[in-house]
Amino acid sequence: MKKTLAIIGARPQFIKHFAFERVARNKIDLITLHTGQHYDDNMSDVFFRQFGMQTPTYLLNHGGGNHGEQTGKMLIDIEKIILSEKPDAVIVYGDTNSTLAGALVASKLHIPLFHVEAGLRSYNKTMPEEINRILTDHVSSLLFATSDVAIKNLGNEGITENVILVGDIMKDLIRYVVENHKIGEKKYENYYYATIHRPYNTDNPERLSYIMSSLNSTGKKVVFSLHPRTKKILVDNKIDISKFSNLIIIDPQAYIDNLSFLYHSKGLITDSGGMQKEAYWLKKKCVTIRTETEWTETVELKGNILLFDELNDIGNQLEQLPAGWDESLYGDGRTAEKILNHIINYFQ
Repeated sequence: MKKTLAIIGARPQFIKHFAFERVARNKIDLITLHTGQHYDDNMSDVFFRQFGMQTPTYLLNHGGGNHGEQTGKMLIDIEKIILSEKPDAVIVYGDTNSTLAGALVASKLHIPLFHVEAGLRSYNKTMPEEINRILTDHVSSLLFATSDVAIKNLGNEGITENVILVGDIMKDLIRYVVENHKIGEKKYENYYYATIHRPYNTDNPERLSYIMSSLNSTGKKVVFSLHPRTKKILVDNKIDISKFSNLIIIDPQAYIDNLSFLYHSKGLITDSGGMQKEAYWLKKKCVTIRTETEWTETVELKGNILLFDELNDIGNQLEQLPAGWDESLYGDGRTAEKILNHIINYFQ
């Protein structure tokens, strides 16, 4: 069997990798390298307990630090491991610093690189994720695209070879959780669910306070899963959480628990990328506190709306947002199988 090194490091990548790992067992020699980019228990280790994922062959400790520092440390260690393991290919997911570091090392060492979730574009280059995904796409050997929009984005940049439409691998895990009745019980009634963590929403205390006040005034209770980064900023700036009486503050949730809160909610308020899709697949209206999204189809189908300045309208938008639920959006929930077959065929 061909040896493939999968590089993961952040919560969305654990989701994607679990879906791939399930179908790849006994089909390819799959080695996993966890960079440690996310090191909070509910954002990494819990995946290995909750889903029975295989323990990573390599576990680094590169969480925290500035982007350059973090990526540089990853580059050094990933290169050592690849030189030692001599994999036939490297697989990376999404758009994190772990993705970019793996892509650069594989490219420099002339090892085939497979990019899961290729072709996404927010067209906002102030986002580090946008730089990471563009650079990764341009050095990849196989580009696994989520939709026709992603394929068009790649074509606009001159990337047309070895681009394969497979759908979104995160939908595989949604299907797995729902079909296996793993959704937890409802803990609250008649609420919106919220997650906020991006720097442009949290780094400025005035902006963060405005968002908190807006969540507090939606007309419904808001269960707010407080990201470690967001919590630190609130504490450092002495923003009193208790004054937002309509918010139910909870700790970061493990994947199934997070999905359960979303499943039982009346809608989602987020600046996350992946949760926009999860909301759509679970037929939950979503307000995304961003000026752009990579998941443009969710907006076009009116299941998702972008708000950034007029946040006092969040509750109204969630109540009135017309949604056109397309069951086939981003594939059929069997993306991992398609990716695996294309990887096997690549070496034949």
